[in-house]
Amino acid sequence: MAPKDDDKPVELMAETESKKKDSKKKKDKKKSKGGPNDEIIDDENAMSEEDRELKERLETCVSTLINLSNEASVTTPIRLKALDVIVSELRDATSSMTSVPKPLKFLRPKYDVLKEYYGSIEGEKKAEGDNELVFLRARLADVLAVLAMTLGKHDERESLQFKLKGTKDYQLLQTLGSDLAASQGDNLGSWGHEFVRSLAGEIGQEYNSRVISGSNPEDEAPFADLLGMVDVIVPFNVAHNAEAEAVDLLIEVQRLKKILELDSIDEGNYRRICMYLIKTADFMSDPDDYAEVLESAYQLFLKQNQYFDALRVALRTGNDAAIPTLLSQCDDKLMKKQMCLLLARQRVNHEVEDDDDDEAEELNELIGNEKLSEEFRKVAQDLDVMDPKTPEDIYKSHLAETGGFSRRRDAGGAVVDSARANLASTYVNAFVNAGFGVDKLMTPDNEWLYKNKDHGMMAASASLGLIQLWNVEEGLAQIDKFLYSSEEYVKAGAALAVGILSSGVRNDADPTLALLDEHINGDSHIMKCAACTGLGIAYAGSAREDVMELLLPIVEQESSGPETMLEVCLAGLALGMIFVGKCDDTAGGTIVQRLMEASDEELDHSHTKFLCLGLGLLFLGRMEKAEAMIEALRTIEHKISKFAAISLETCAYAGSGNVLKIQEMLHQCSEHLEEDAEHQMAAVIGISLITMGEEVGAEMAIRSFEHLLHYCELPVKRAVPLALGVLNISNPDFSVIDQLSRMSHDPDAEISQNAILAMGLTSAGTNNSRVAGLLRQLSEFYSKEAGHVFCVRIAQAMLHMGKGLLSLNPIHSDKMITSGPALGGVLTLMYACIDLKSTLLDKTHYLLYYLTCAMSPRMLITVNEDMSWRPVTVRVGQAVETVGQAGKPKTITGFQTHTTPVLINSKERAELGTEEVLSVSSVLEGIVILKDNPEYEAPETSDK
Repeated sequence: MAPKDDDKPVELMAETESKKKDSKKKKDKKKSKGGPNDEIIDDENAMSEEDRELKERLETCVSTLINLSNEASVTTPIRLKALDVIVSELRDATSSMTSVPKPLKFLRPKYDVLKEYYGSIEGEKKAEGDNELVFLRARLADVLAVLAMTLGKHDERESLQFKLKGTKDYQLLQTLGSDLAASQGDNLGSWGHEFVRSLAGEIGQEYNSRVISGSNPEDEAPFADLLGMVDVIVPFNVAHNAEAEAVDLLIEVQRLKKILELDSIDEGNYRRICMYLIKTADFMSDPDDYAEVLESAYQLFLKQNQYFDALRVALRTGNDAAIPTLLSQCDDKLMKKQMCLLLARQRVNHEVEDDDDDEAEELNELIGNEKLSEEFRKVAQDLDVMDPKTPEDIYKSHLAETGGFSRRRDAGGAVVDSARANLASTYVNAFVNAGFGVDKLMTPDNEWLYKNKDHGMMAASASLGLIQLWNVEEGLAQIDKFLYSSEEYVKAGAALAVGILSSGVRNDADPTLALLDEHINGDSHIMKCAACTGLGIAYAGSAREDVMELLLPIVEQESSGPETMLEVCLAGLALGMIFVGKCDDTAGGTIVQRLMEASDEELDHSHTKFLCLGLGLLFLGRMEKAEAMIEALRTIEHKISKFAAISLETCAYAGSGNVLKIQEMLHQCSEHLEEDAEHQMAAVIGISLITMGEEVGAEMAIRSFEHLLHYCELPVKRAVPLALGVLNISNPDFSVIDQLSRMSHDPDAEISQNAILAMGLTSAGTNNSRVAGLLRQLSEFYSKEAGHVFCVRIAQAMLHMGKGLLSLNPIHSDKMITSGPALGGVLTLMYACIDLKSTLLDKTHYLLYYLTCAMSPRMLITVNEDMSWRPVTVRVGQAVETVGQAGKPKTITGFQTHTTPVLINSKERAELGTEEVLSVSSVLEGIVILKDNPEYEAPETSDK
């Protein structure tokens, strides 16, 4: 039974509801009475005693200052005192902006009154001696500038206008010799950081509006008042850990050079400023601004004697002339060694000339990568992966057929195209055992060589060069016997092997040039092709004039015919690789001339695109320097003209993230063409080439590729998987692999083949188990398609490259520098994929060996001063973007602690896990020299 007073809770609830409604109505009434300013400080009772007192004090000061009743007793000094009270209250409150300051709240209703009063005293003519009134006007302008920060009209930039008027008055006082202006020095900063930030924003807007209305940005005079303020704000920001804002303001007013004159930049903050500048460069669309930002970072590093970092910036800008200067200025021997190791990774052919011959020899050894093979094999021994692997270890075909029956659709069919299968095994064997010096097919005896025919034999003997990669002496001893073989193809393969062997390695005897010299001038077509490719791989990035003299006559050959044109194209590609990013006029002029003079039949040759790529590589990353060549190419009356111009333009803007160029390339893809659309394929690859290395751009490019797949014709779709591959070299991102896996089952053979090869490229050298599983499934799925199976095998070769110790990623040094030869090697593969039927699936499959230029060990080795190993603990984790962030945020996340040597993936970063040592390099990648930390104190161990 229910209790008697059961209805009481209901009554109570009804009562509380009605009370709530009444109070809400009262509030609404109050709101409707007051104006917008009264809402904030509406209810007197809601204020504490302290707040009410403050409000009354400020109101009294305002009425004293304005003196509406014109009392004679209110003189200028009394007004100044009233204004001082307002100033001190405001300054105390605005120095920290965690909440809306009370004085600002209470002064809001008085803003218009104060503005009116300022207008009345602004126009008054001053008596000579009335400094106090000028000072009052200046102080009031300051107060109004602070109030205008929140109350002023945004478009009118009132805050800045008042501040500029106040500054003029302070300057007037100084010229009059008044002591009152002495407090003006700290005038800006004393109003708090938020006010300075607001003012900086308005200065940028004002500067732009003056430029638009016709002022010359080069001229100082029209901007003198603004620049005077900038000279105060920038040091203030730098001194208060707001380096990013200081840089932004200087970029906004186009006076970045001023940052080099600051005294407040020291060893505590220079790195933050420089890293911010380098990151900002990615977003500079104008080449001059881009160069200026990086030049400023370069000069700041130099001022702080950070020669290694200065060298990184010089390599980023392609400023090779700075290398000898930096090496000669640097007194620290260890830093010199570290710089030489960076030059070696970048494949820069620089000869150190020093007074000390021993030191110069040691530095040249480092630049020449002479010890690279030795270090690589030591790491392999340390990780216990020296045992050679066979192609069967990679295919794992026993997993495909289980329990005595075959899963293939037609188990009874004969094995398809065994020559092609053997060729694939040759490449798998070469890539997997690259750099290890031993394998189970080629090094034991010559049996495998004769299981191939013609071009297969050439690939097999060339694979010896890849197996012995970087080990010139040992490798030459093994290859030498094949150079004198009676089989033309074996001999050509051996010539190519000599080039592959010494890729990126400098040897005093220079055997590659000596051995290939005779073949390049010989009569045999296949020997010429092999010699050109060998020279291109061996001397990539070296810019050697003597090698160019060998190749130029081949490019200039006039006799027509498909064989001659193939030689011309391969020689042109080799020239591009050797002079990558050097903008060499001789090489460029020769290639353009050859394209102009070629007959239509020659330009229709399937390999002409490599001649165009060779021209593009000459200007790789050099932006506007390629404009003249692009114009010259447009004069060619053949469809290749479009292809060549787009290749050159996309190579020139590679890695720049230039949005306008990306839009141009997307525009090229919007045309619906069924045939003669190779230029569109180059444009799609070009989009990823321009955005690579810059995460926001890369993400947006991937979204654009989705649209291309939906709306464009087949030629464009065929290039999309290649473009995805270029964006994620050696970085098997889950979503990208997923996308490529779907495309690998596409009914169009070329889309699926390109997707399979792109899967290999994205997972190159990572041993990624997911990709390995997908490729095994694909080898079953396409078991009857010889072309597809070959592509799957090549993808597997790339996936397990160097048994997981190598990477193809051209971007290194903490994603700051792009290696030209490495990117050139990858692009050669991509351009071969534009027409697989006539390149990799035909007779020029040896172009795959160009990937050697991109191969580099992905390990971190720490060494002593004498280059002997020094194992230390390091933390390896996902790299986190910390540029422009406050404080000292962690640079990696989800890390694991290892002892060096250790492998590092493309998205990972390493940092030292001990304070016992310091690294000479600011980036832990490749070989890093360590030195003892002089300030390290070993923890005391208590003896029990």
